[in-house]
Amino acid sequence: MALRTAGSVLVVFLWSVAVVLGQTGWSVTYTKKSICAFKGSKVELSCSYTYPSVHTITTTFWFTKYDAEGKPVSLRDDPDYNRRVTYHRDKKNRLTIRDLREKDSATYKFRFITDHTGGKYTGDPGVTLSVTALQVMVTPPRWATSKTLTCITTCTLTGNPTYIWYKNGQHLDESTSPQYKYSVFSNYDDSYSCTVKGHEDLHSPAVCLQDQDCSRVTYTKRRICVLKGSTVDISCTYVGYYSTTSTFWFRSDKSTPEDLIRDPGYTGRVKYTGTYRGPSILRITDLREEDSAEYRFTFKTKKWGHSFPGTTLSVTGLQVKVTPAAEGQKTLTCITTCTLTDNPTYIWYRNGLNVQDNSSPMYSISSEDADSYSCAVKGREGLRSSAVCEYSAAQ
Repeated sequence: MALRTAGSVLVVFLWSVAVVLGQTGWSVTYTKKSICAFKGSKVELSCSYTYPSVHTITTTFWFTKYDAEGKPVSLRDDPDYNRRVTYHRDKKNRLTIRDLREKDSATYKFRFITDHTGGKYTGDPGVTLSVTALQVMVTPPRWATSKTLTCITTCTLTGNPTYIWYKNGQHLDESTSPQYKYSVFSNYDDSYSCTVKGHEDLHSPAVCLQDQDCSRVTYTKRRICVLKGSTVDISCTYVGYYSTTSTFWFRSDKSTPEDLIRDPGYTGRVKYTGTYRGPSILRITDLREEDSAEYRFTFKTKKWGHSFPGTTLSVTGLQVKVTPAAEGQKTLTCITTCTLTDNPTYIWYRNGLNVQDNSSPMYSISSEDADSYSCAVKGREGLRSSAVCEYSAAQ
């Protein structure tokens, strides 16, 4: 797809589209026909629907794919969206997708099923979601002395956003134009990046104007979700044209950047490893929920400022949630406050004994079951959730 100049955040078309499904009285109306959203952000899709009053709705869901038998697969059961989607049971039938990835670009359709034979309906054509990242386009080619910088995306955004420009990691300028208002001159040490106001955590990669030796920091992962009590490694690769005088990691929510090693809240829990032009690694042990923050790496030179954006760390515990399922059944779900990194395997315990290892965080039991249940993640069995008595929770 050809790159086009960005123009706003999230919404492309603001009109509604009504889709009538073959028979009078059956319809699905999507609030938006097309949406353009930033990689790493979250997006909300919504719709309304109608059906004959003699029917009763039994199931509603959103989907993008069909299984081998040609049946739509609910996003909640699609491993590509594992724990990143939320269905809101309201009049707008809202769907929220978090931590968007470029492969989430697809057509999303809403489907509802009634208690009548054949009462299964899908709203066509659906909502087209395009997921984009910000990039800095440099023109003309590298051998030219004067350059023009433009902040671009792969889908067209509308509105009147404010673009923010950075030079060597420091705030440079803000403008409603995606093109930086001044020409810049080629040199070997300066790097430039951009973002959109309100989405400063979704920064473009820094680009060099000449060769690849300019000052910049590239983080291995932009978001990490790990369990309370565990250990995490946050890493980045950094390059500086000038020799460095110091390097350290810090929390971005501090008013003044403070070396984590000197922060009393991290005493004895922080270690740095790494070499120049190689990965620099921050290790934090015995994680606590208050450690949830954005972490940034910086190196000091005569020109370089603070590196951003960094890696956002979320620290979570495990909990067991009990919900009704099919008749005579309950579903237990091992929930977290963020999507755990690296697709973990879940372990279920009944009365303290292991009963199942599964990649899914869900486990089905009988409604008459009065045992206690807890869950853990494989490799972190010592960080088990609190036990829940299903009989008590169901009352």
